[in-house]
Amino acid sequence: MRKLLLLIGVLSGLQSISQETVSKTDIPAAARLFDLNFTQKEIDTMYDGVRGNLAGYKSMHKQTLNNNVPMSLWQSPVLPGMKFNEKQELINWNIPTNVQMPANKNDLSFYSILQLASLIKNKKISSVALTQFFIDRIKKFGDSLQCVITVTEEIAMKQAKEADAEIAKGKYKGPLHGIPYGLKDLFAVKGTKTTWGAAPYKDQVIDEDAFVYSQLKSAGAVLVAKFTLGALAMGDYWYGGRTKNPWNLKTGSSGSSAGSTSATVAGLVPFAIGTETLGSIVSPSSTCGATGLRPTFGSISRSGAMTLSWSLDKIGPICRSAEDAAVVFNYIHGTDGLDMSAVNKPFNYKPNTDVKKMKVAYAKNYFDKITDTSRNEWKVLDAYKKLGVQLIPVEFPDSGVYNFPVVGIIINAECAAAFDEFTRNNIDDEMTMQGRNDWPNSFRTSRLIPAVEYINANRHRFLLMQKMNELMKNVDVVICPTRGSGNQLAITNLTGHPVVCMPTGFDKRNNLPTSITLVGRLYDEATLLSAAKALQDATSWDDVHPAMFK
Repeated sequence: MRKLLLLIGVLSGLQSISQETVSKTDIPAAARLFDLNFTQKEIDTMYDGVRGNLAGYKSMHKQTLNNNVPMSLWQSPVLPGMKFNEKQELINWNIPTNVQMPANKNDLSFYSILQLASLIKNKKISSVALTQFFIDRIKKFGDSLQCVITVTEEIAMKQAKEADAEIAKGKYKGPLHGIPYGLKDLFAVKGTKTTWGAAPYKDQVIDEDAFVYSQLKSAGAVLVAKFTLGALAMGDYWYGGRTKNPWNLKTGSSGSSAGSTSATVAGLVPFAIGTETLGSIVSPSSTCGATGLRPTFGSISRSGAMTLSWSLDKIGPICRSAEDAAVVFNYIHGTDGLDMSAVNKPFNYKPNTDVKKMKVAYAKNYFDKITDTSRNEWKVLDAYKKLGVQLIPVEFPDSGVYNFPVVGIIINAECAAAFDEFTRNNIDDEMTMQGRNDWPNSFRTSRLIPAVEYINANRHRFLLMQKMNELMKNVDVVICPTRGSGNQLAITNLTGHPVVCMPTGFDKRNNLPTSITLVGRLYDEATLLSAAKALQDATSWDDVHPAMFK
């Protein structure tokens, strides 16, 4: 078989000899880029095969591959022998009955989802009125934050009227019925632009409804806006400017779920949907003071969403509390069968779970690096102790395991493939940002990652998955500093473990939000969010909102 493949390559090379662009002297230089060294005899023997490969690439490049065409290789966080609960139980959301309209209507901006649900369910405000309230806020503050790409007013008012009519007939669907929200503008919605935040695609229309949008529509939620993202899901710079941090408009929101986070924290929507490949929910949530849930890889179908990295892309809610995140996740998790990495797993959230009965650990090797014990990370440990939690010190599988940038090899190779024609056809020249660390240069550089190294990086990923699951066998949750103490973010993105990032106050140096990250077990977002809710119920960190948007 090996000889046959080589012969096919040689024949292909000979057929394209008139277009030959490779000489034997090119091979040693190319080999050095891949940490290889060949003798002249080896080069002479390789030469026809290299020519044949190039001819094959040229033939393949004549075929168009849209961004929505997947790989035939499907990532799963599940290791051999793992078993999970498959039974979905009924969730009692405890929608409060005594919620009143505030004396100052602007206070609605920061009501929780369940508070707003109470008002709508009990007909103290209509979905139309609530929707108009948030659309007005988006129009008032959206430009200041540079967080909005499209106000979907026509869609919103239609959905709000439908919600009011259904509720009037006694057909109440649950806590998202009639609640406004926003989408990161990499989700396709029929009749809207889906710009991916990038200049080359600012007029793009995709005739498809993303799975997550369809799920929210079925729940009765009301789409009021599509929010900014860093161009092609990197950072907070998009084709129209830079999305701002609601706490300080002179600073950026971070990204790439920039607008979704900025708008939620500023009270322009009760919640929004973001995505993460490597920090795109966690980073803006930490920077702006949101509660962001990055669920288990594969918990939510990505159909209708822009692809950046098939084995790393994840969808999650960006909210102002863990309980809000639980409500939203309940309605968007699952699959339509169009994303082969996505699965249907139960979400058995119990709002009043006793955190004292959980096995809560903290990453001692990370906390040991924070020598200033007045830092907010340490206050989180103290808060859990006051709740009666017996914290378990653990070593996060970092040093000795994550010795080189596995995630960099994988994400860059997949991203470059997802945007192959973007690079090949020089569409990248139209991008607003053209620096060394921006996508155009990254995609070009990533063309030189060998397939062998990409595959081996994924084999190292498997070892990380084993180490992480060894750690999580004995605990429910691990508390980790969000930033600056290790490779938790990269590792958990690679292994697919869920995390929730939530605010913990403010940095005394710059008065910007600080955060903490909780890591959970695969497909156990219920326990993870219950642990986060317990902390937020006992502290006031999530109840503080930026004054300029009140």
